[in-house]
Amino acid sequence: MRKTWLIDRRTCLKGLGVAIALPLLETMGWAETPRAGGSKPPVRLGFMYNGNGVNTKEFWPTDAKTFPAVLPPSMEPLRAVIDQCLVLGGLNNVAHTPLNGAAHALELSTWLTATIPNPTTRDIINIAVSADQIAAEQLGIYTAIPSLEVGPFRNETSGTSQENLTSRYWSTGNFRTPTQPLPVENNPAEVLKRLFASRQSKPKKKGGPAVDSAKFAPGTEAAPVDEESLDRSMLDLVHAGAGDLRKRISINDQRQLDDYLDSVRSLEKRVAAIERQQAEVARSTVGKGKERAVPLMEVKVPPGQLKWSERVKIMGDLLVLAYQADITRVGTLISTAAHMGTYPELDVDHHHNSHHENNPDKLAILAKIDRFNLEQFAYVVARMKSIREGAGTLLDNCIFMWGSGLGDGNGHTNTNLPCIVAGRGGGTIRTGRYVPRCNGIHADLLTALLARARVNLPKPIGNGTKLLPDLA
Repeated sequence: MRKTWLIDRRTCLKGLGVAIALPLLETMGWAETPRAGGSKPPVRLGFMYNGNGVNTKEFWPTDAKTFPAVLPPSMEPLRAVIDQCLVLGGLNNVAHTPLNGAAHALELSTWLTATIPNPTTRDIINIAVSADQIAAEQLGIYTAIPSLEVGPFRNETSGTSQENLTSRYWSTGNFRTPTQPLPVENNPAEVLKRLFASRQSKPKKKGGPAVDSAKFAPGTEAAPVDEESLDRSMLDLVHAGAGDLRKRISINDQRQLDDYLDSVRSLEKRVAAIERQQAEVARSTVGKGKERAVPLMEVKVPPGQLKWSERVKIMGDLLVLAYQADITRVGTLISTAAHMGTYPELDVDHHHNSHHENNPDKLAILAKIDRFNLEQFAYVVARMKSIREGAGTLLDNCIFMWGSGLGDGNGHTNTNLPCIVAGRGGGTIRTGRYVPRCNGIHADLLTALLARARVNLPKPIGNGTKLLPDLA
């Protein structure tokens, strides 16, 4: 029986054109009734992609018995959160094999599908529903947004490439249907607006929970969200509602609410800074009063301005915010891809150095790139760990997988894929370990992760055959 003093989990702070969802407070209950009763938080799923494989000599631990006290050089950025991570070795993605001459077209496209593209229709997308979208189909009935796909670059490529496969496979990892790829949103302002746009009170999908987003919003009407500029903070628009809410919650909840709204304000400022930078670069690039759209990865960052890593962290923060407010339970952060170009702050090309040919100089650069990318992953994991949720943290109720579709970029191998799973998945994953050789393949891992997020699967994902047993 519902406690009458509980505030609905879907309570929002509403203002003109925006509806700011809230984190789980002590005076809240979840919007849906958990299967086993009680108020156990749901498990969120996340996937963070790293292209071109890794420097295997610097990435893999040398001894499972001394892990995590002794870390390989590339994993040093994870030291503060390594007890929250499970490193899995020996995972192969055999879906590559029939078209292995198309390594870069396959590395991302098969990472969440574990399926080879249809070889008879190579110039169009025809592969399989990706694991994230299988989860979104079921978990999305409880949230305003079924899934988020974000990253610092665009993925709308055209033409054909390796093995005459469509070039969309190079930079697309999410597929709603076998023929419908999902674009990566690379504009943080658009993601922020999407998270907090005014919505209907109840979800359209049958089976979802009732959503009461009208509370604490007296006298407001919805307006198109794109009419609002980030120059006017969303928090200013919902100020009155926040004051009303504080009167109904505990002291601890008031502190948590203040921390949450402060983080939203900080994120707004960082997003606005990126908008300004993009506008300045667009104007200076063309001149004569004309502007052109500048993809984020084209920007050569001047000294003192935002770096590429900051863009990745902002996208990670947006994803964490969506998890925290239960706006979505499924997300993908595609931070790098096969031919993404040069990292401005490192001034090195990822793909070029992944073909190291055992050259010591290239191997050293590749290890530096690996550490750099794991710094971004560690940042997102630490953010989730820092957020209190119920009796634990947000990370306790997350499954956040980092990895690549290639093991070694030099040999274009699809064996021993680098894989780190952060979060305990609601108590179903035992972290702080290194498993040198898993008892299964990459598809079995995807199947096991979705099962731990309470996704019902009629069959294993892709070419999987079982639930990977190495997680607990």
